[in-house]
This record gives sequence, C-alpha cells and structure tokens, in this order.
Amino acid sequence: MEIYHLHYPSQTTIDDKGPFSLAIGFFDGLHKGHQTVIKEAKAKAEQLGIRSAVMTFDPHPSHLFGKGREKIGYITKYPEKTRLLEEMGIDALFIVAFDWDLASLSPERFIEIFIKDLGIKHVTAGFDFTFGSKGVGTMEQMAALSEGEYGTTIIEKVTDSDEKISSTRIRKHLSEGDVEKTASLLGRPFRTVGTVIDGEKRGRLLGFPTANVSIDEDTILPANGVYAVLFTIDGQSYKGVCNVGVKPTFHDPAKVKTSVEVHVLDFNADLYGKEAAVDWIARIRPEQKFNSVDELIEQIGKDKETAKHLLNEMN
Repeated sequence: MEIYHLHYPSQTTIDDKGPFSLAIGFFDGLHKGHQTVIKEAKAKAEQLGIRSAVMTFDPHPSHLFGKGREKIGYITKYPEKTRLLEEMGIDALFIVAFDWDLASLSPERFIEIFIKDLGIKHVTAGFDFTFGSKGVGTMEQMAALSEGEYGTTIIEKVTDSDEKISSTRIRKHLSEGDVEKTASLLGRPFRTVGTVIDGEKRGRLLGFPTANVSIDEDTILPANGVYAVLFTIDGQSYKGVCNVGVKPTFHDPAKVKTSVEVHVLDFNADLYGKEAAVDWIARIRPEQKFNSVDELIEQIGKDKETAKHLLNEMN
C-alpha cells in the first residue's frame, strides 16, 4: 500500500495521479460502519478497473477545535490503522494534515485540491460526512460539484441493535469496560499497541511477573480493571491477564498515572523494548484496593484462572 502525507497548502500533489476510487472520512476505529464505506470504495475500484484508496485526517478535529476541553482519545492510531487497511487490500492511503489552513478551505476548493487534482474518479463516504470550512460541505454537494469528473456513493447509516455504529458509541463502551460489545462493533477485538518498558517489578515479587506496556497518552483505554487479553509480540500471540489502572493497593490513585500490565500465561522471556499489542477480550472485574498483599495474591490467582477459562472458550 502506498502512503501519501498531504499538507495544505505546501504539499498537496503526488507524482501518481491515479485514477482512484476513494473512501473518505476520519475512520477512527475502522469499525463496521467504516468498513462498509471502504469495502464499497474497493468494490467500485474493481468495477471501474482502477485502484482503491482511503483518505483520512490527522490529528482528530477535537485537537484543533477543543478550546481547552479534553481532547478525544484515539481508538485506532497509526500505524495500526495502516495495518488494518493493508489487510483490507487498499492500494493507497492519503493522510491529510488537519489544521486551521485545511479547516478554512471552502468545499469547492477542497474538492479541487483533494479530489480532482489527485485523480479521484469515484468518492464514497458515509451519509454524515462533511468537509470544508465549518463542515458545510456534504456528500450531496460533493456530487453537485463533480462536473462529471468523478462519481459518488453515499453509504447510509450502519446499525447494530437499531443504533448507529459510531466511534462515539465505541468510546462509551470502552469507558464502561465493555470490551466485548466494543469488539462486536469493530468486528474484531479492540487493540492497543505500545512498547514494553521497565516497571516496578512488583508483579514478579508477587509471583506474577508482568509486561508493563507503555501506551501513548492520546490513545483511549478501557475502564480500569482486570481483563482477559491476547498479547502479541514478535508476531506470536499469547494468552494473558491484564490490569489497567493505578494499583490502589500500593498507590494513591490521585498521584500515579494509569498503567497497563500484562501477565502472560505460560511464558517467561525478556520483553523490554519490544513493541507489543494487547487485544482486549473480556473484562473480569473492576480494579480494587485490597486490605493485604496476601489478599491481592489470592485474587490474582483467581483472575488468572478466569482469564484461562475465557480465552480457552475462544478456541
């Protein structure tokens, strides 16, 4: 898959002028609704005998328009988004820098630069996709301004349990620790990617050594608690039990950052410095403070057995 980074006004051209069938949107999470848009663009590419492409934007608009409010955490960051698009068989990815210059473009100018000038011959997007200054551009306007240079397809609302599948809905489920419902909306387990770093090594002292995974602060995590997970490193997946939280038995929750620690079942090796992926399969329990270390050790043993049971059910 070819990857093009575009930045208006300094870098908006590419040597390869297409033609492309384009799926356009922010696509955070690449959930089932997003997949419907992208698959339709890919099908249109095959029908027209041209290449498929996806156009997305970085960073999230909330990072620009937040005005002091909390920035929205990413469900799927690069390069994970890139990996998923490659798996879908997309030929090209356009990553457009989302800044004030881009946000100020008129819909007409946006189409001229990012659709016509790039050799886009068909545009597919969701019914609620907007573009241009203040988001006034709609897919109906996209079609009206084509001047016969490209076609358009609008994907209607994709639902689950009669409710729209959306990134906002997924963030809500993650905030509640419902990783199983999240997976049903994504079409795959929710995944976070990070680097194994040196931790407190307390887990080893307790008899349950853990891999401390450093996750970017702008990545959303499930609610604090204990989870059955799959832990992938060096291309190999292992079953594990993960604690995400502040370890209140040992720390003042107000004074420490959230950590992600995975006890990998039936595995023992030096993982420091390696990239790891955590696939969140099921929530076992909320995080809690224990009255003693012995009480904590007993509960971890139970969590480990619960995780084994839940993960074995997947086979």
